[in-house]
Amino acid sequence: MSDFNTQVIEEFRANGGKVGGMFEGAPMVILTTTGAKSGNSVTNPLMYLPDGDRIVIIASNAGADKHPAWYYNIKANPEITIEIGTEKYQATAEEVTDRAERDALYARMVEIAEGFAEYERKTDRLIPVFAVTRKQS
Repeated sequence: MSDFNTQVIEEFRANGGKVGGMFEGAPMVILTTTGAKSGNSVTNPLMYLPDGDRIVIIASNAGADKHPAWYYNIKANPEITIEIGTEKYQATAEEVTDRAERDALYARMVEIAEGFAEYERKTDRLIPVFAVTRKQS
């Protein structure tokens, strides 16, 4: 994990889910996946989009031409852990494959974080969108 991600995660956990800098005021989530190859827990800070009783996360990788590593982890094992604020829960992530729904969700993310429009312009790949649903206990 990069030093930047480590710093964001530590700040998130120390401040009840709030972070400053470039993410100040943004809806942030800590995503923990199981490594597709390693089987180890992998933790990443991400922005998310609230969507009713689920949340949406986007595998933008800041517009890079390849998916972020966590994309492959979720595809291999969709059972994940989510942290929002001070709450932590188990969830299931599913890629949104309906193109119209995917495009509508992505457009909503652009409305709250315009950087996502730039990510889409920077790459030829279709940036994957995931719907995350809390597991019932």
